[in-house]
Parts: sequence; structure tokens; C-alpha cells
Amino acid sequence: MALGRADWVAPEAPRTAGLRSMQVRASVEGSSSVFVSVDGALAGGLVLQDPIRTEAPRALRALRQAGIRRIHMVTGDHPDIAELVGDAVGIDQVFAERTPEEKVGSVTEARREGVTIMVGDGMNDAPALALADVGVAMGARGATAASEAADVVLTADRLEGLVAAVLIARRTTMIARQSVLAGMGMSLVAMTAAAFGLLPPVAGAVLQEAIDLAVILNALRALGGPSALSVSPGHREVGRDLQEKHRELGPQVEALGALATRLETLAPGEARRELEAVRDFLLGELLPHEREEQSSAYPLLVGLNEGEDPTGPLIQTHHEIARLSRLFARLIEQLPPQGPEPEDSRDLRRALYGLQAILTLHFAQEDELYDALAGHGK
Repeated sequence: MALGRADWVAPEAPRTAGLRSMQVRASVEGSSSVFVSVDGALAGGLVLQDPIRTEAPRALRALRQAGIRRIHMVTGDHPDIAELVGDAVGIDQVFAERTPEEKVGSVTEARREGVTIMVGDGMNDAPALALADVGVAMGARGATAASEAADVVLTADRLEGLVAAVLIARRTTMIARQSVLAGMGMSLVAMTAAAFGLLPPVAGAVLQEAIDLAVILNALRALGGPSALSVSPGHREVGRDLQEKHRELGPQVEALGALATRLETLAPGEARRELEAVRDFLLGELLPHEREEQSSAYPLLVGLNEGEDPTGPLIQTHHEIARLSRLFARLIEQLPPQGPEPEDSRDLRRALYGLQAILTLHFAQEDELYDALAGHGK
């Protein structure tokens, strides 16, 4: 038995429609394909996918709002996968297939543009973390070498910790500057007054103590930190339940595209059965879930965003999902009893691909909001 790329585990295997479909799916979705051969004959394949962190797009937007001008991604992954991830989360520039030495070179180049923050969690990231102006290690599940080389270690394995660290650092710096300038300014005024005989020695000593006390009290404001988002336990429960429901529905949404790619390889009767199962899923499970979200979760999201309503575009997407689902159901109703004919496949594939695309995007948008609703954001 062998595991690996198709041209390695079974170099003589014919490129069947199923093999091509799996390779195209992995390329389009940014996943990895691993094939299995037994005695040189191709026996099957696995599609491996590492999903993007739910909080990543929101955290990167928050970093930009905090003043971070450019965000680069340096990875050892294949360029196709790296660029898909970069596009999904809003990266300015992607450096793919980088060795640890090349990661160091990327940090050196970035430092020419200004102060550089490097975030990493693996042993291969340790040299780059040590070189950056500020090295930040994801310490919850990261390598010990990365934590030792970094200047900052995030104990929670979530990117919002980096946003909080930047905000705390900037607020602390601002308060420190206020305290220094205010203390020096008030002391200079007091010393000038004393030099002209306007401030007796005893009064001057008392005034200096008052200035010191005022500066210390102002500096203590740094202990407060940024205000935290208040999320009730009920809101957290709703957010977690909806995230869990999306995880349950995710494989069925991914199966829409998989069915579209292999539709023409199925016998007509088998194709009809699978298409009818998709129709039953859309009408009997997906659309009721969307209606429940709109009635239970969306009002909470409006309150969470302090008057700003983020649900308008999501509601419009619900309408489009319902329209495409009913269109797909009508296509199934019009099929011949024995199953789809070749001329039916084009419209069916178009509907399946369209549903998968809009549902994947919609779930990603909702999961980002539900992650905040669940109380993980801050």
C-alpha cells in the first residue's frame, strides 16, 4: 500500500473521470488530495482540508483599523492554496513555499518598510520571530522554540489576542507620554514660579508631591485596558448552537459541488436519487434553518453591533438561497422518470455549483458574526 500524489502511488493508473474530478475539486477548494494505491493499482483518495479560522477576517480588519498598514502571509504551502487563503482573509501579499531561511529573508525585506510584527506558532517560525521588531507566538498549541524566540506569547489560540495586544500597547504608550509630558510641564511651571519668588519652598515641595501623585494616578489608567464587549450567556448559547449547526450542514454543502463534478459519470437512476436527496435537504432542512436564523439570531446581531444592522445583506442572501433552492426543485420535477438526460446536466450542474458557492460564502459571513455572538471575540 502507498499514500501520496497520484502520479507517485500509481504512475500507470488511467486518468479516469473520478480522478480528474477529485484533483479539480482539491485545486478549486484549496484543499489537499492524497491517493491510496494497493499493489500499484489506484484504490481511492482522500481530500484533506484545513479550514480558515473563523475569527481571522475580523481580526485582520481590526488590525487595519488599529493602524497596521500592510499584512503579509509567509507560508510553506503550495502557492495555489496560499493565494486562496490570502484572498479569503484579505492579505496584501502572499509568499508561498518559503523555507525557514526564506521566511527570515521575508521579514528582513518587510523591516525596510517600517516596524514589523511577525506572528507564528511553529518551530520553523522561530528564526523569523526573533528577527522581527516584535515577535508574537501563538503559545496555546505552538512550538516551545517559537514561544522562546518571541517577544509576546498569546496564551489563547485566537488571533483577537494580537488585536488586544496592539490596542493595549498603544493605549499604554499614549498614557505614558501623557504622564511624562504633563509631569515635566507642571514641574517646569512650578520651578519657574519658585525662581521668581512666587512659590515658597514648603508650598513648592507640597505642590511637587501633588504633581507626582497626579502623574501616578494618570499612569494607573493603563491598568484598565480596552473596554470588553458585553455578551450575555443567552447570546453565547445561541451563537454556539448556530456555529454547531453550520458544522453539521457543512459536509452536505460541500457535497453539492462534488455531485456536480461527477453528475455525468452516474447512471441516470442513481443520479436522480442523489438529486432528489439534495432537493429534500434544501427544502426540508436548509431553508427551515435559514428562517430560524433570521427570526432568532439576527435580532441579537443588530443589538450586538450597537445600532448598526449587519443583517440586511444576509437577509438578501437568504432570499437568493430560497430562490435557487426552489429553482433546483423545479428542475428535478421536470426530469424524465428514468433520470436526467445529457441535456439536463448543464442546468443541474449550474444550479449545484451556484448553491454551493452562495452557501459557502453565506456560512462564512454568518460564522464570523456568530463567533462574536458566542463571546469569543473579546
